[in-house]
Amino acid sequence: MDKADEYEKLLRQASTWIAESGHLIVSTGAGVSRESGIPTFRDAGEGLWANYDPQQLASVEGFLQDPKMVWEWYAWRRKKISQVRPNPGHLALAHLEGLVSRMTLITQNVDGLHQRAGSKRLIELHGNITRVRCFGNCHQVYENWSDDDYEGEIPPRCKACGSLLRPDVVWYGEQLPEKALQEAFLLAENCDVMLVVGTSGLVQPAASLPVIAGRAGARFIEVNPQPGMISASADILLKGKSGEILPQLVATVEQMKKNAAG
Repeated sequence: MDKADEYEKLLRQASTWIAESGHLIVSTGAGVSRESGIPTFRDAGEGLWANYDPQQLASVEGFLQDPKMVWEWYAWRRKKISQVRPNPGHLALAHLEGLVSRMTLITQNVDGLHQRAGSKRLIELHGNITRVRCFGNCHQVYENWSDDDYEGEIPPRCKACGSLLRPDVVWYGEQLPEKALQEAFLLAENCDVMLVVGTSGLVQPAASLPVIAGRAGARFIEVNPQPGMISASADILLKGKSGEILPQLVATVEQMKKNAAG
């Protein structure tokens, strides 16, 4: 069997598991958004920011040391994200949500592209860069922040308590949102298929989700250009770009659903 035939066989098997799933979990990482032109976090120090350490720009300590610099870095990232569009991988996952019995998307990405693509059932483990929140104790959240609409002190201050505002993302050394994390673990324990896309498998606790799902008996499908830390545990590894493989996968699932309906 040549590589093309082997790939087609794996694609059809993965599509069958997804089409027949009772509850599908999709877990996505930076690789999905890279195809939209968004650099991964570790590669985000471009242009004016090339000489800065991303860990320094994404920590409470860095914010306390120079809040204006940290805010401006995130404003720069928000602008870059606003200039790109969801790619075929994002759109395929949004379409897949309407094809299966139940699907929940768990993402490590903070760019909001899954929402813009149309995904509805979504858990954001690391927050969302388009939201900002109070750095003080009132925890006020401001949705859909627009830097273009704001003029004044940088960083801005919370209207409720006067404390500085910060991006509503998880920084180094911070705990993930407890509610989101607990829900993700519970879903992993109770799904029957997990599809992992565009993640290195290095970032915990997201990397443990397919392990939890596998222990509970779920099928584990991975889509990645190259094998990563968790690939050895996958039942099926589809090697390639998510923007190319996911549309093929979802189209096959859709055709299977149509055939089953007669």
